[in-house]
Amino acid sequence: MSEDERLEFIELVRRRAALNLLFLPHAASQMNRPERMITPQEVRQVALAGELIEEYAEDARGHSCLMLGWGDENRPVHVVCAPKEDYLAIITAYIPDPARWSDGFRTRIKP
Repeated sequence: MSEDERLEFIELVRRRAALNLLFLPHAASQMNRPERMITPQEVRQVALAGELIEEYAEDARGHSCLMLGWGDENRPVHVVCAPKEDYLAIITAYIPDPARWSDGFRTRIKP
């Protein structure tokens, strides 16, 4: 994907996030785990202002991506999302494990 296409995709993500967020069941269950407790506001902030770090053009759920942003108390938050016609589908959201991510939670550490 070219840089222009990448920028166009992130802009689409932001436009859909500004319309509405739809939290899929997996996202809701992950966000509500006691050790995480990620708020919908944190997810919205990541979608509106976060950094696209991985893209999944061939995802069965539709073109989706992994975004990194900063939530409450400046904690890192990863959000996997997919823009749809009238909303942004939130597939999952989690606090990245520092043992599995490097470069400020931008790069997966290979096992």
